[in-house]
Amino acid sequence: MDLQLKGKSVLVSAGSKGLGKATAMEFAREGAHVLIASRNEEQLIQAVTEISKETKNDHVNYCICDITDAAQIDYLVEYAVKTFGTVDVLINNAGGPPAGRFEDMRDEDWQNAFELNLLSFVRLTRKVIPYMQKQQSGRIINFASSSIKEPLDNLILSNTFRAGIVGLAKSLSQELAEYQILVNTIGPGRIATDRLTQLDEIRSNQLGIAYEEHVQNTEQKIPLQRYGTPEEFAKMVVFLGSGANTYITGQSLLIDGGKVKAL
Repeated sequence: MDLQLKGKSVLVSAGSKGLGKATAMEFAREGAHVLIASRNEEQLIQAVTEISKETKNDHVNYCICDITDAAQIDYLVEYAVKTFGTVDVLINNAGGPPAGRFEDMRDEDWQNAFELNLLSFVRLTRKVIPYMQKQQSGRIINFASSSIKEPLDNLILSNTFRAGIVGLAKSLSQELAEYQILVNTIGPGRIATDRLTQLDEIRSNQLGIAYEEHVQNTEQKIPLQRYGTPEEFAKMVVFLGSGANTYITGQSLLIDGGKVKAL
């Protein structure tokens, strides 16, 4: 299948590690021009070096950006356009908010999670839309969580703002369809990343059991009996962001090995 990604401009926020990095890697394999962003320049340089070497793609760049800062988001998109001419694909991604229950969270926690996990997506999307409208095409993919279908225990902030992402994407899919801009949301389940390791460590401590035991118990609840890999997640992202996807928009898809039982 020709994904029609060679030479396309892809912007990946939170792209220096985890799901963002894996996604950037897969787009680069397809010959896309990829710009990754995060706050840590050292991690960005390491990621660009690794992606370029692995994919033999010389069109992988980085830009330092704190996506809770509106001015830095403006600069990021302007840099992407200056570097690659436009933005064909936007990957909205951000680190997860702190774990905890409702009574654990202060106003500051709610505000920070809103700015990181929802408002950043709004700002990035707002900034790239004019370029996509002008070229009458575009793909916007939002990374969320399996909590968009089934709330997760001890993750009140994530449960709240990931749902907001779904509402945003569904509305945008209607508003932007006339420009052939497709907007979708992907919810990862138990995908083996540093973020998941952190959450598993927190949960195993709460339960008073060894980390390895908790992971084994969790894997047994997944029909495929294992955690997914970032590469498996990224392959679906790349398809949705490609020219091969011409009719999927406004959808919320899970990549979770069948764990979530909700319809």
